Amino acid sequence: MDGIIVRVDPPTTGGSPVFSGPRVPVQTLLDYLEAGDSIEEFLAGYPSVSREQVIAFLQQAGDCQPETVQR
Repeated sequence: MDGIIVRVDPPTTGGSPVFSGPRVPVQTLLDYLEAGDSIEEFLAGYPSVSREQVIAFLQQAGDCQPETVQR
């Protein structure tokens, strides 16, 4: 892993974020998790994505704080 977890390359991936290297859309992982599937199930379906990539992505996503919405 080159330190880059997710890439966005509009000419190649249409602007969708993908895991660096295997080009598996990040949305695919999120769909698995939303459906109640485990990380292990995702990795079994997409073995080109490493566990380290998934964990690093989820940690970074967890560090992002949504902005407060004022009404």
